[in-house]
Amino acid sequence: MKQRSATRVLTGTRIRERRLALSRRQADVAREVGISPAYLNLIEHNRRPVGEELMTRLADVLHVPAEELAAGREEARIAALREAAARLPEALSDGPAELEQAPEFLARFPGWAGVLIATARRAEGLERQLVGLSDRMTQDPYLLATLHEVLSAVTALRSTASILAEEGEIPPDWRRRFHANLDEDSLRLSQTAQSLVAYLDSFEADGTIFTPQEEVEAWLAAGAPEIEAPGGPLVSDAGRAMARDHQARMAAEAAILSDEDLAGAAGRAAGDPLQVAALLARPLDLVMRRLAALRPAGFETAGLLVCDGSGALTLRRPAPGFPLPRPGDACPLWPLFQALAAPQTAIRLYLEAPDGGRFHTISYGTRSQPEGIDGPVLTRAQMLILPAAAASGGPVIRIGPACRICPRSQCPARREPSILATS
Repeated sequence: MKQRSATRVLTGTRIRERRLALSRRQADVAREVGISPAYLNLIEHNRRPVGEELMTRLADVLHVPAEELAAGREEARIAALREAAARLPEALSDGPAELEQAPEFLARFPGWAGVLIATARRAEGLERQLVGLSDRMTQDPYLLATLHEVLSAVTALRSTASILAEEGEIPPDWRRRFHANLDEDSLRLSQTAQSLVAYLDSFEADGTIFTPQEEVEAWLAAGAPEIEAPGGPLVSDAGRAMARDHQARMAAEAAILSDEDLAGAAGRAAGDPLQVAALLARPLDLVMRRLAALRPAGFETAGLLVCDGSGALTLRRPAPGFPLPRPGDACPLWPLFQALAAPQTAIRLYLEAPDGGRFHTISYGTRSQPEGIDGPVLTRAQMLILPAAAASGGPVIRIGPACRICPRSQCPARREPSILATS
């Protein structure tokens, strides 16, 4: 069979290669699908189009899903095969792979090609986990904050011990004060060290560092590139499936509310999403999602958090400076969760982060019954986070990241002690 260097395999070519892989005669296949051998020959040489009904009959006769014969679908898989070959060091193989034969290999052995692609993707995912673990050891805010606290406690103990060890009399009241400092700092060091050990033990229990949700968030942060693009943040099949679902939802919402209409209304609304919704006569939740995705004038640094009825975050597009913990954790004081209990009501609150940064937030909850009146009631809430410049007036809620690394000791919603020195 003639080798091809082209990366695009047309429908007719795929039909021909599948037929040859099954050792079927052209006349026999043509008779079973109800066309002449001459017409099948024209199809196989890409000189005649193939309708949907004929494609279905050909797929049945050739024992392959119809979508496997469609033109263009295999291009991403061919790229994945070539990437898999390129990633394998030559020292581990008997020689360089015949990259120009990737289209033929995919056409003749789609099952084995799928196994190879899946294996390569799994290996890539494991490599990413290893790199992520290394990054986590050096950049994880939990670790950095905990290690800083350990060093702070050790330094304080060392300083107090040095004073007590110096020659000369120390007044009794000062000595008692130093002893109290030693007791307090040693207790702080002990508790922080225990938390550090427990957190390090959780690395293995976590199993994987990159969850599908984190992959999608990284994909969005990168500008939502091609989902099948080699080397992209979407490593797992679950991550790619979630990205496709998100892409489809965004396209559907853009069809309802165009970029031009949204940008025009945002320019007249002076940073007020409720005014934008009123000007466009569109639901507020739709407007909030579109504002966070498009970020028109007045909303350039807007962020968005979305949660389901259980309070689990399903989408995180943070605003700059907003304290956002790892997936699976959140601050219980976020107005996002208040909106779950008050659907169809916009809640505006001002938040203050531990570093003093302030944010203007609009939270809004909705309820729906997608399966009809007898189906379950689904609740969802979302919180639009506007830049600090938009925050002015009104009471301020002091929020933080996850309780474990939140320095606010007097928080009424604290779930567990912080590993940090509190204030």
